[in-house]
Amino acid sequence: MARVTVEMMGKPGCHLCDDARAILSTVLDDFPETEFVEHNILDDAELFETLKNDIPVVVVNGRRHATWRVDANEFRAAIEKELL
Repeated sequence: MARVTVEMMGKPGCHLCDDARAILSTVLDDFPETEFVEHNILDDAELFETLKNDIPVVVVNGRRHATWRVDANEFRAAIEKELL
């Protein structure tokens, strides 16, 4: 089975990040083999400068999947595609 890594770049106090995190968590509950890594852009000056107006950013296996909002069905389809 293919390995899937999901990364989310965001920051504390970001309501869109909170919304995205909830959707990611719900979908990822169905894919326990998937690794989830969250990055706080406040901890990395370069990441902050690059993404400060785009968070949250969700990356699936190194490819940007979503910016600002995450659609649960599209995210699920992206995970399933990676697992093929």
